Amino acid sequence: MDLNFSRIQKHIDSPRCRFRNEDIANAAVILDVASQPLVVNLAAICTPSRYMKEATLVIESNFMHPAALATACEKSGAWLIQFSTSEVYGKTSAEALLLEEDITPLTLGSVRASRWSYACAKQLAERWIASLPELHWTVVRPFNFIGPQMDFMPGVDGDGIPRVLANFCSSLVRNESLALVNGGVARRCFTSVHDAVDFLFAVFANAAMANGQAFNVGNPHNEKTIAELAQMMRVTYARIAGLDLATVPQPHLVSGVDYYGEGYEDSLRRIPSVEKAELLLGWNAKISLDDALLESLEWFCKHYK
Repeated sequence: MDLNFSRIQKHIDSPRCRFRNEDIANAAVILDVASQPLVVNLAAICTPSRYMKEATLVIESNFMHPAALATACEKSGAWLIQFSTSEVYGKTSAEALLLEEDITPLTLGSVRASRWSYACAKQLAERWIASLPELHWTVVRPFNFIGPQMDFMPGVDGDGIPRVLANFCSSLVRNESLALVNGGVARRCFTSVHDAVDFLFAVFANAAMANGQAFNVGNPHNEKTIAELAQMMRVTYARIAGLDLATVPQPHLVSGVDYYGEGYEDSLRRIPSVEKAELLLGWNAKISLDDALLESLEWFCKHYK
């Protein structure tokens, strides 16, 4: 169920699937979804450019709708797998240690820093889910999933600012300089979408072990600053396009307020502990950042050029 099926068009006519163009904001839709034995909820507004401008919608999307769905699943007996976010760890510093699911606290910025509307709503949804005594639930905390078909190209098949992978891909294809927000010093761990899918099937196969648990899903070996990511993508793009690297524009610096607007702040480092997923589910990420970027950029160049 989704509002847009363009990315999975080739599967629309599969006899194994039934697709519905519906909105989880609809109470009747929530009841219908909860009538299934297993519900995987990925519905969310999750692009940073919208956190400041549309905070009310962001909170509705990431707390109110999932809370209603969780309540319906508790009543129906459905198993709810709720996709949360690594942002539930909040405003972490450059010296942040491994983020652990059941230990690390949440630290948020001021209420005036509406950047944190998403993180706050996602954690409140987790707390609501965990508070329901009869609900069979599992929470997934993604750490920067990347891969083919991610997000959109601004002005072509979407508006606004996509997340960093599609943002940088768009600039490269258009021969534009990549924007390093606040110098690109923030560090992230990038995780191939294929590793993420493998994780989900590990959850399916271990329902009892996954019940009542939140899991980090990330690749701690793929940690880079955003500035380092930009340079890796320049090199990868030059290779794909057969260009001299010197002809690919160098990145430029821009402030977060100028780029995203008032209310923008950032967390400087997020590196996940994945010990729980390894121990309970036998899962760990395997795909290198080099391989994930190559696959992603090859798809982007082919699709948009």
